[in-house]
Order: sequence, then structure tokens, then C-alpha cells
Amino acid sequence: MNAHVHQPPIDELAWRKSSYSSEEGGECVEVAARPGTVHVRDSKDTARAALAVAPTAWTAFIEFAAL
Repeated sequence: MNAHVHQPPIDELAWRKSSYSSEEGGECVEVAARPGTVHVRDSKDTARAALAVAPTAWTAFIEFAAL
């Protein structure tokens, strides 16, 4: 049985920009966490589709990136 969890539209998520992003451009990532899903998008092109991953996958990515 598949359970469907209602997620708000992408434009209603509370996006947070990476602390490594600057106003000068460069590598800009925004993240919005919801129960069961972490959304990731390019802050320079918010019209593009966001990536949605499980919180465990996001945690694994962050731990790997910190190495």
C-alpha cells in the first residue's frame, strides 16, 4: 500500500539559502525541509524543478560533503 503525503506547492515552502552563498552569484543552493522530504533547488533559477530527497539521503549527502 502506498501512502500519499500531501506536500504544499513548491512556492509555499520555506526556503533557506546556503550559508556559503553570497550576493555575488556563484554556487547558490536553497533547501526546504518538510516531514519526510527535503527539497533542494538552485537559488539563481527557482523556476526549475527542485530535487526532492528523503531526509536520510540528505543527511548522508551533508556528511559526505563535509569530509
